[in-house]
Amino acid sequence: MQSSTNHHLEIINLACTRQDRRLFSGLNFTMTNSDILQIEGPNGSGKTSLLRMLCGLLLPEEGEIHWQGKDISRDRAPFLEDLIYIGHRPGIKDELTPRENLNHICNLHGSKPDTDIDQALKNVGLYGFEDVPVRTLSAGQKRRVALSRLLFSTARFWILDEPFTALDKAGQSYIEKLLEQHSQNGGLIMITTHQPLHLENCNVKSVQLGNA
Repeated sequence: MQSSTNHHLEIINLACTRQDRRLFSGLNFTMTNSDILQIEGPNGSGKTSLLRMLCGLLLPEEGEIHWQGKDISRDRAPFLEDLIYIGHRPGIKDELTPRENLNHICNLHGSKPDTDIDQALKNVGLYGFEDVPVRTLSAGQKRRVALSRLLFSTARFWILDEPFTALDKAGQSYIEKLLEQHSQNGGLIMITTHQPLHLENCNVKSVQLGNA
C-alpha cells in the first residue's frame, strides 16, 4: 500500500573529514517518497562515513541534514524513529538464535510482527537454522539474519551499507525484491553496493563521492 505521507530528506553542503583528510565537501542532494539513492565512489571516498553521519554515529564537518524540513541536529528523535540502518556489522547477538534475535528486536521496538518469524527466516533462506546460535552460522547466513530485520521494520527510510555482502544470487535476488516493494510502497532507500542493482521498476538515482 502506497504511503500517503510525503517523506523528504535534504542534504545541504555536507562535508566530512577523517584523520585530517577531507573525504567530501559541498555535498547536496534530496530524496523523497519511493527514491532509491545509490552512493558510489572508490574505497576511502566516504560512502560508509556518509551513512554513519545520517544515523548520528558521526558528526558532519560542515553542512546540515534535514528530515521533513527540520534540521536533525536540533531534534534527531523523529528522524531516528523513521530509519533503519544495517551496516557492515550485522547488528545481531551471536549468543542468540536467529529466532531469538528477531523476537528481541520486535520486543525492543514494541512492535508486533505482521509476518511470522519462522516464515521470515525461511524466506531469507534460513530454514533449519532458526534455533542454532548465530555464532555458528556462516557470514552469509549472519547477513541474512540481519537483513531479515527489514521484514519487521516500520521505518520509512532504509540505510543499507553493502547489504549483498556474502549473499549468493538467490539471497541477493530476494533482498532486491524487498527493496523494490519498499520503494513501491513509498519508502526511501539509501544504499552502497559493489553489486549491480536489478531494480528496473524503481526510481534509482546515484550520488558520486570522491571529488572533494
